[in-house]
Amino acid sequence: MNDTIAAIATAPGEGGVSIVRISGPEAENVLMRVFLPKKKNPWPLESHRMTYGRAVDGAEAIDECMAVLMRAPRSYTREDVAELQLHGGVAVCQRALQACLRAGCRLAEPGEFTRRAFENGRLDLSQAEAVMGLIAARGEQARQAALRQLDGGASSFIRRAADELYQLQAALAACIDYPEEITEEEALSGLRPRMLALADTLAAAADERAAHILADGLTVALCGRPNVGKSSLLNALLREERAIVTAVPGTTRDIVRGEITLNGCPIRLADTAGLRDTGDEVEAVGVRLAKKAAAESDCVLLVLDGHLPLTPEDEALLRGIPSEGRDVIVLLNKADLPAAFPAEGLPLPEGTACLRVSARQPDSLGPLKEALARRAAVSDRLALTQPRHVEAARRAAEHLRAAAAAMDIAVDLASVDLSAAQSELASITGDQVEESLLDAVFSRFCVGK
Repeated sequence: MNDTIAAIATAPGEGGVSIVRISGPEAENVLMRVFLPKKKNPWPLESHRMTYGRAVDGAEAIDECMAVLMRAPRSYTREDVAELQLHGGVAVCQRALQACLRAGCRLAEPGEFTRRAFENGRLDLSQAEAVMGLIAARGEQARQAALRQLDGGASSFIRRAADELYQLQAALAACIDYPEEITEEEALSGLRPRMLALADTLAAAADERAAHILADGLTVALCGRPNVGKSSLLNALLREERAIVTAVPGTTRDIVRGEITLNGCPIRLADTAGLRDTGDEVEAVGVRLAKKAAAESDCVLLVLDGHLPLTPEDEALLRGIPSEGRDVIVLLNKADLPAAFPAEGLPLPEGTACLRVSARQPDSLGPLKEALARRAAVSDRLALTQPRHVEAARRAAEHLRAAAAAMDIAVDLASVDLSAAQSELASITGDQVEESLLDAVFSRFCVGK
């Protein structure tokens, strides 16, 4: 924390502007060594004001640039922070960074700027993770969730839960330490319902599916027997020729993937090999991969050829829908041709959606896109959207239920589980966290953040 660190804060490659960021007690001195302002007698620079000049490495000019000094505590890290804003380019940025390192900085570790912001009290741990969530957001839905978390949504929810838990711990301690003031019977009748209610609140917030969709998008597998038009549908949804389409059964052997965005959420599509018994060794591998993709997806699009009568393979796939254990949408493809059977006559489990579509008629895909968008929608009221937070809240709920059950055995046993629940909540905000967890969290950040 006493070192002065530097890193490139912008993405690699060519661009309009690249930024080299410096943070630490020597930030201003380093800036004086690597930046030559155009105006006379510029030092000390005015805080938070852009200054025009040149980035230099000793006597050699690197680039024409702007520089800004942000004195503590009014900075991202609450340390002195300086930035060089250069022309975007790999060579320019790297040379400026090397000049900073020679001037007394060390190269920042992944996430070290944000870790300093956390350790200096500018952000709690959940807000620090939200910074990475904003950077990594692949859709509008994920961006909004990360911004809510950065604004303190998760922190507020967890701290309210922690306050309730502290009250439970205090009441339990009073029961244990002052049995003459409050009887065990009174404690059992008053505390157990509050423990279970708080457990239910945390469990409701621990929506693993929503956290997964925000982080990874909705995964969708197109499945069905060969030649029903899965690859054509993938191409139509992507609006590009991603998958090879031929009349030869078994053309698709490997999984072909693509991504679209619907209502601000990424939809990750996987076209799979046709499901059938085959003696072809390569095709058999494709069939196994198709079954694996279907098992791991959030939603399966079971594609049938609506222009031809159902085959025994189709009927077997339809019978397997109840055992899928996940959302299935049946698609009757080739709706541009005469229908061979009515959709209403299919033996589908109650609630299974069935849509007529055609890869040749883009308008026919509208209802399918709407159905996928609904499945990808995540409530904007979710308090917890990070997988780590969801898992910690789930464990806290389990400890609370264990504490409620322990009240039947011995009141003092419940305090152990309540303390464990409190530790889980504290790990979300960083109020109580091990160094190894901090290392794991911030190692996922880019170096310049």
